[in-house]
Amino acid sequence: MLTNIMYVTIYVTDQDRALAFYTEALGMEKHVDYAGPDGRFVTVGVPGSTVQIILWSHAPSAGQPVAAPADVAPGPIILEFDDLRRDFEVLRERGVTFTQSEPEDYPFGVRVEAVDPDGNRISLRQQRRAEG
Repeated sequence: MLTNIMYVTIYVTDQDRALAFYTEALGMEKHVDYAGPDGRFVTVGVPGSTVQIILWSHAPSAGQPVAAPADVAPGPIILEFDDLRRDFEVLRERGVTFTQSEPEDYPFGVRVEAVDPDGNRISLRQQRRAEG
């Protein structure tokens, strides 16, 4: 029986650059980094979470959607924040590139789209707080 989501994959053209972005800019932590039979295997994740993101080396000519429209669909990764408007400013200071000038309110909460150095979209969300 299914017990967990173990990995999701983001294709990158430079694993060192991607590792720096996901750890230093977004605040994730490196979990695994070793040379394997199919190439370097690098994963990052949110501190305390069991789900890991594989930063897999992949040439842009092999189908990486670098120029995908930013507002068509959420990115392949959706990260949850407890105070997205505050963290948006911190992330921008760390060099994260956003597709909008500021987070937007939606029925589900707050959202903003970012891009990593390879053009992969990353959706940042904050769930609507319960009104009490």
